[in-house]
Amino acid sequence: MKPTLVCVFAHPDDEAFGPGGTIAKFSQTHNVYLLCATRGEAGGHHQEKNIASIRENELLESAKTLGVKGVNFLGFIDGKLCNEIYPALVEKIKEYIIKIGPQTLLTFEPRGVSGHIDHITVSLATSYVFEHLSFLKKLLYFCQTEEQVIEIKKIIGDYFVYFPPGYKQSEISETIDISTFWDKKITAMKKHQSQIQDVNMIIKFLEKIPKQEHFLILKK
Repeated sequence: MKPTLVCVFAHPDDEAFGPGGTIAKFSQTHNVYLLCATRGEAGGHHQEKNIASIRENELLESAKTLGVKGVNFLGFIDGKLCNEIYPALVEKIKEYIIKIGPQTLLTFEPRGVSGHIDHITVSLATSYVFEHLSFLKKLLYFCQTEEQVIEIKKIIGDYFVYFPPGYKQSEISETIDISTFWDKKITAMKKHQSQIQDVNMIIKFLEKIPKQEHFLILKK
């Protein structure tokens, strides 16, 4: 029987823009499931009134490309993940994790990679669940290196209020070669057509760096 991995993210597109290559790689050896806290209602660069439905479908198509077996939306509102909803978010994540029964979780590193408050909230809630469920044995935190952050800042400028620094090579637990899964990652990214400006910007960045994804790892 294959082991199980559950990925926990804040928005549709986090899976592809972030560790998409790693997710595709894990799908070869694991049953991979994805939890998404919101439906991306606040996603920019769009005029559609039904943006949540559009982004939900985009995530489902992206997940299919990456080999994900199932996607669950947790029902929270994009841009509203904060202290006030922590208990409810933790309980929702915990509920699905118990139902699926994975050995491993994957989420953003605690600074949210880009500093996005929704990312940080999901990371901390997932970390809490990892600490409190004994059957969970490993937590992968997707992160960026110092060199990656320097490159992405050249492209995005002041797109974010504050983009936290990347991690030193000595701090990174594992680097995964995603070159074999590169095409799947790019295809998954392009499923998010409502966010095409971000897709193009991130691809421009990815073309400048090695085909690798980096992780901090916690083990029990």
